[in-house]
Amino acid sequence: MPLLTAFIAGLLFASGLILSGMTNPAKVLAFIDIAGRWDPSLAFVMVGAILVAAIAFRVGGARARTMFGGAIHLPGAKHVDARLVAGSVTFGVGWGLIGYCPGPALASLGVAGWPALLFVAAMIAGMVLFESVERLAAWRASRNHPQPATELP
Repeated sequence: MPLLTAFIAGLLFASGLILSGMTNPAKVLAFIDIAGRWDPSLAFVMVGAILVAAIAFRVGGARARTMFGGAIHLPGAKHVDARLVAGSVTFGVGWGLIGYCPGPALASLGVAGWPALLFVAAMIAGMVLFESVERLAAWRASRNHPQPATELP
């Protein structure tokens, strides 16, 4: 059931992105261009998404399990740190340069051709690079600060 739920949620999400125009980089770039020919229509998409998410978080936060019995995982971070700011800036620069963010790029794969495919390939390469750097840093930290060995009884 969790896979079916994820599939339906993904299908609904992708449909919303396509219907709203979020998969069209020109429309997204026109939304970001507030000093030029600004297209405010995507603001309604964002406000709608924020309202739906706010309700979902309110309802989800009051429940112990999902409707299908799965665990509910809500974000736990309550503060803004340098990594969050750096990630947000990096995301914004990428979004502003090409007009795609991850969800719309994936939803565009079947119809947008090479630009979407190249963006998704670069996005995956970036995720692999990030994960590799994180694992290397964790490995180095564990070598510099080994955990004490536990004795067996």
